[in-house]
Amino acid sequence: MHRLPRVLLGLLLVLFGSVERASAGQATQGPSGHWVGSLEAGQTIGMEIDLATKNGGAWYGTISIPTQGTRGLPLSDVVVKGNTITFAIKGAPGDPGYSGTLSADGKTITGTFSQGGGSLPLTFERKGDAKFEVPQKSTPITKDLVGNWEGTLDVKGTMLRLALKLANGADGATGTIVSLDQGNIEIPIATITQDGSKVKLLITMISGTFDGELKGGELTGTWAQGPLNLPLVFKRAAK
Repeated sequence: MHRLPRVLLGLLLVLFGSVERASAGQATQGPSGHWVGSLEAGQTIGMEIDLATKNGGAWYGTISIPTQGTRGLPLSDVVVKGNTITFAIKGAPGDPGYSGTLSADGKTITGTFSQGGGSLPLTFERKGDAKFEVPQKSTPITKDLVGNWEGTLDVKGTMLRLALKLANGADGATGTIVSLDQGNIEIPIATITQDGSKVKLLITMISGTFDGELKGGELTGTWAQGPLNLPLVFKRAAK
């Protein structure tokens, strides 16, 4: 096995760089469930994946890395063929992916995590049913918030350019945020709420929040993630 590049240690740190036993009947569920494993890459990196099917059809899933503050990042290219499970993490540095085999008793998935030309063994253990978080419902937003915004976050001297997109959907506001200097991963905003000029964005996937106020055509506020609380101003993106 080849060691993974150092970029793995920052995997999915998008904005700065942090049991129950399965019953015998669960073997019939295939890989559906909540799985926990640890990757040894110079340090122990705990990973959790949740896998399920949509009405018994296509497979989908998420990955969380609690020590790095990453929660519920959607997996891409999830394929289950017999006892083989493969998935990718779209947009992350080094094109990370995983290929594993479900054990006969349905309790473990044993395989290989690869990234940037390197690979390491990674075994997941089933820890119950899949746990997909249901975010708080977003409110509609006013027209002066809808559209594309850009801002720069100063993280201990490292300048990170952010692109924010906000829109109104059928069930309230929707949006995404992208760190342009860290792989252009498009992170969905779980909850968007507006109360007058006050705006709050909750990005559960990376345990981040933005509390701001719309005034003078700018969205001025504070970005909070982990132990940091940083000033952040979004301005209308140039067309």
